[in-house]
Amino acid sequence: MTDLPLMLPALPELILALLAMGLLMYGVFARGDRATSCTWAAVYGMVVAAAIVVFGGEGRVEAFYGQFVIDDFTRFTKLLVIGAAAAALLMARRWMESEGVHRFEVPVLILLTTTGMMLMVSANDLIAMYLGLELQSLALYVLATVQRDNLRATEAGLKYFVLGALASGILLYGASLVYGFAGTTSFEGIQAAVAGGDAHVGVVIGLVFVLAGLAFKISAAPFHMWTPDVYEGAPTPVTALFAVAPKVAALALILRVVLEPFGALAADWQQVIWIIAVLSMLIGAFAALMQENIKRLMAYSSIGHMGYALVGLAAGTPEGVRGVLVYLAIYLFMNLGTFAVILAMRQQGRPLEGIKDLAGLGRTRPLVAVAMGIFMFSMAGIPPLAGFFGKFYVFMAAVDAGLIWLAVIGVLTSVVSAFYYLRIVKVMYFDEPLESLDPVASVTLRVVMAASASVILLFVLPLGWVVGQAEVAAGALLAG
Repeated sequence: MTDLPLMLPALPELILALLAMGLLMYGVFARGDRATSCTWAAVYGMVVAAAIVVFGGEGRVEAFYGQFVIDDFTRFTKLLVIGAAAAALLMARRWMESEGVHRFEVPVLILLTTTGMMLMVSANDLIAMYLGLELQSLALYVLATVQRDNLRATEAGLKYFVLGALASGILLYGASLVYGFAGTTSFEGIQAAVAGGDAHVGVVIGLVFVLAGLAFKISAAPFHMWTPDVYEGAPTPVTALFAVAPKVAALALILRVVLEPFGALAADWQQVIWIIAVLSMLIGAFAALMQENIKRLMAYSSIGHMGYALVGLAAGTPEGVRGVLVYLAIYLFMNLGTFAVILAMRQQGRPLEGIKDLAGLGRTRPLVAVAMGIFMFSMAGIPPLAGFFGKFYVFMAAVDAGLIWLAVIGVLTSVVSAFYYLRIVKVMYFDEPLESLDPVASVTLRVVMAASASVILLFVLPLGWVVGQAEVAAGALLAG
């Protein structure tokens, strides 16, 4: 029997997993409005888990015989994951009610996928990494198709499942190659096997396959094919979850994988990261120019933003890791706020997704338009909004590492992407309104819009504190 102290470092994950199973049984046997009670129970559970992450201890702690690790890096990223999942769950409640799909299974699935993401972040072994990935992915496959009567949602879930299974196979094949040639699945063992940078070519090939599988999870090019269709077809609250939490978890996992077990092979994996970053920035910038559906536009926007974040990783320096973490924190608020606006886009109770549906929003719903304008300017990287600082830190890390050409590509693609962000602002303030959008009835959406806009607009005030926390987290990762 496993000793209880051995499991204590994983207490937040255990709480969420047990809560998910408990709510599943409650939802099956109870009567009445189970969906609402399950939603609030899930949110309270996430708050408890976040509190344990913050106050549960300091320093680096390993559990489950070294397969699970807790340090300042995992604490930083887990808070982002939990915050994004809780916000997406709260934003989903009113939307699901209006669309007739307010089921208790949604909060249960979000709890399970959040547990998987937290396991990914703390993985210290290839097997633990794969288990976390699959727990996250399987729940997301179901969430994408939660609107069972919607053809687009069913198609989106099927595409995501098929391509996700392919990506998981690629990742597992790479992990098996690493195990075969390194003789171990633990990150410490792999680190010892490749020390000195003279690893067997099979380990390098395995690493490339692992990175390909993980790139799919952050929808980085050329593994982005699923993203536009799934973003458009999935229920909008689920798309909001897709856009933030899994990206944070998967990118955190990529940071740990390349910098801890494969840190000695930086010359090899940096080439892969360069290619993925450049392709993601280019595709995210140019493919979004022709989009008319705002959810598809946000899909290509997320591809581009993952490319910008990977610029910091390509530097392979503490400043680069710090830049990636700052970028992820800013990315969370920008996307949550934007999707709150998209969820509020309704006419006579009917949800809208077209960019043209925002026409005249500055006159009909001025506060919503102001919030959306802040999010768009921030995503474009206009100072002094938060998005500018995110790009500044990753690009400066690349310049300091001698990757000036990569930073230049990032700046140029940012200029291109600014066109479609500013186009939305133009539609809101200069186009004639076709029909006024409904008032924002959900208190949650109003709170998320206001809070996200305030953070982005006033980010310069807590900038030093956020950068300091990211620096501590980066130091913990590189020290491991």
